[in-house]
Amino acid sequence: MPRTSESQFTSAFDQLQKQARELLAELRNEIRSREIDLERLKKEESKLLALAGQRGNNGAPAGSNGIHRGGRINWNSILEQMPKQFKASDVRGIRSLKDKRSSEIFAAITRWIEAGAVKRKDRGLYERAK
Repeated sequence: MPRTSESQFTSAFDQLQKQARELLAELRNEIRSREIDLERLKKEESKLLALAGQRGNNGAPAGSNGIHRGGRINWNSILEQMPKQFKASDVRGIRSLKDKRSSEIFAAITRWIEAGAVKRKDRGLYERAK
């Protein structure tokens, strides 16, 4: 049985690595090409949805990038935006809440207190528990 020298083994390994790199480069090019096609198709779909007056997959009107009026508010994300100590006026200062009624804002603060996420420090002053 003939013995293979170390240089032959290294040469074969180098050739295998070279082939793997070439295949990887081809695969990356194919992925890039398909991503470009997918983006083009998404834009085309968005245009057709807007033309038909329908909503996109995210529930938003077509062409609005997911931003629309009258949607549900994620009060947990609002709480995360609050400073350690805050007032109801700070909550109202958040752009999406400027037109909310006071009763809705105080209802949210009450839910936060009942959930233990907020503590009442003083009248009109609240503190995040986290």
